[in-house]
Amino acid sequence: MSEIYIGTSGWQYKHWKSVFYPPDLSQKDWLLYYAKYFDTVEVNATFYHQMKAETFKKWRETVGPNFIFSIKGSRFITHIKRLKDCQEAVERFFSAPRAPLNVILWQLPPGMVFDELRLKKFLALLPQGFRQAFEFRNSTWLTVKIYELLRKYNMAVVFQDYPGWPITQEITADFVYLRFHGRESLYASCYSDEELDEWAEKMKQWTKEGLDVYAYFNNDAQGYAIGNAKTLKKILRYDKKAVPTVYNYSNLPCSISLFALAIKSKT
Repeated sequence: MSEIYIGTSGWQYKHWKSVFYPPDLSQKDWLLYYAKYFDTVEVNATFYHQMKAETFKKWRETVGPNFIFSIKGSRFITHIKRLKDCQEAVERFFSAPRAPLNVILWQLPPGMVFDELRLKKFLALLPQGFRQAFEFRNSTWLTVKIYELLRKYNMAVVFQDYPGWPITQEITADFVYLRFHGRESLYASCYSDEELDEWAEKMKQWTKEGLDVYAYFNNDAQGYAIGNAKTLKKILRYDKKAVPTVYNYSNLPCSISLFALAIKSKT
């Protein structure tokens, strides 16, 4: 049976305190709190530096075995080496025991243009056994050749809702990977219920076709990501980990604090 996983791009945002996280909650307990209401999250820290095995182990112990982590691939591989001559870096990235690893997100830089041979060589380096998705930030990559190459390895093209970006919906794997960056303003705009309704219908269709769906909101400003993720879950009647009613602002301006609503509801 196909599954839908809905979460946010990261959880360690200080500006989510008193918006999503209660003001008296210690930061070390944020992941545990987050995992009460969502069953997946993207890990951005791995993009910037090599994480210790102990950190991954602690995360897994915190959230339990069924929580899904999407690990962002190292920027050294994607942005500095640009997928070239990076066998050692790839081996190092995968060397630590990564107990939380379920999905890997590879994000390529905007200035990196289409290079079929380079991607082909890179894909051959990647270990198999878990799902991997590619987020292209240069539209020259959105070609039939790339789609066919990714299908060969059962790897997904990320469907990204991004200002000024053509939203591709080319299926290249047995799963779909969505990233919501903010349609009007990068990381800083809230999706309307109508916009989320459109995506929900597509997600329903994909699951009918036997595809799992991973959806992450990266519009972290003002806690929009939390509110939009909750609303999308509600539209889909996806209640495995329902966010408390007090955090529901679906009929209120997106700028209103989720935590403020919780306080208001008690007064």
